[in-house]
Amino acid sequence: MALSAPERLTFAELDQRADAACSAMLANTSIQVGQRVGLRAPNGVGYVVAVHALMRLGAVLVPISTRLSAAEVDWLLADAQVAHVLDEDQLQRLVGAPRATPRMRSFDLDAPHSVIYTSGTTGRPKGAVLTYDNHWSNALASMLNLGVQADDVWLACLPLFHVGGLAILLRSVIYGMPVVLHERFDAELVNAAIDHAGVSIVSVVSTMLERMLSARRDRPYPASLRCVLLGGGPAPLPLLERALAAGAPVMQTYGLTETASQVATLSPEDARRKIGSAGKPLFGTQVRIADDGEILVRGPVVSPAYLHHEPRGEWFSTGDLGYVDGEGYLYVHDRREDLIVTGGENVYPAEVEAVLLAHSSVAEAAVFGVPDAEWGQTVAAAIALRGPLNVEELRVFCRARLAGFKVPRRLVVLEALPRNAAGKILRRELRAAFST
Repeated sequence: MALSAPERLTFAELDQRADAACSAMLANTSIQVGQRVGLRAPNGVGYVVAVHALMRLGAVLVPISTRLSAAEVDWLLADAQVAHVLDEDQLQRLVGAPRATPRMRSFDLDAPHSVIYTSGTTGRPKGAVLTYDNHWSNALASMLNLGVQADDVWLACLPLFHVGGLAILLRSVIYGMPVVLHERFDAELVNAAIDHAGVSIVSVVSTMLERMLSARRDRPYPASLRCVLLGGGPAPLPLLERALAAGAPVMQTYGLTETASQVATLSPEDARRKIGSAGKPLFGTQVRIADDGEILVRGPVVSPAYLHHEPRGEWFSTGDLGYVDGEGYLYVHDRREDLIVTGGENVYPAEVEAVLLAHSSVAEAAVFGVPDAEWGQTVAAAIALRGPLNVEELRVFCRARLAGFKVPRRLVVLEALPRNAAGKILRRELRAAFST
């Protein structure tokens, strides 16, 4: 496993450090099998070592976002009944722990590996219990779809407390694939790693991809970059086209915390032919569309339950809306709670956002519904700009491309849009701010 300069670890060195960290944890924290242990720290060597050490101790990992407030952290610790919390200072000491006797290397696939809290886009977040089998099945199915090449290097610039970042760490040791780990996302550093560190796969969300393209002014990417795994929700078509034109082979993926990352992912050969699709379900995972358009999922990647909840039924209700085309490819519209119903007409925010983002002066866009006495809801949009723009000019731009009821009646310009730790726009915050 290669980490960002100046430190590099081989897999053998990671193995030794994980054993040493186990001994240090037992000596200083008395962590016991089955206990939930919080991990709250930025991306780094200590985080990687701790993830593997906790597995060998039989503890259950509870990643905690470094972006949460003290009150939010206190609530999460109480809800998850966390026995111990490892912070950045403790992790630095673990990295320097002396060598120790090798620890357990076998795991019960049905045992809980981690409890990862959802991003909380609606109400309180919920702790999704993910088993070793959930993570293992997702890693193997992703490998069958994307393949593994001898010279592959995966760049991890997502936070490791997010399921997308954690999945990269676990896949790395399962595949024997080196990882370049960045402490945080920086478009210039990501582009440099792709150009000079042999990175062949990178996982990002739409806003990260847009910043990467802007930072290099659409200068073509090297042929060694074979996969830009794009998650975090529906991506605007203009962004996908721009990326492909720059030689960034975008493969959209659809997944959730509750599915240990991916549900469906576009395969490399379909990146251009099926642009806009999230691809076909991964091997062993099934998707069907309910009568109301909601995406339902079942298979070995699905969490058995939320913490403190009964085991889930046969099909997991994702809360997302979409459809499957005649060839079996999944297309994702939006979150069901984000659907806008105005005068009896359905408006998908992602469709309107794609049009807004097609304007050269719009850098970010979020579309949401606000209460309206006459229509029930009306369409509103918040945008961030990259250049001068007259709001009425933008409305004219939208009217030429959208049905009248889809054109935002209310447009607000912000310096930046609110996002959660995974990079997803928080439409609920915008709705709350502009619904009065």
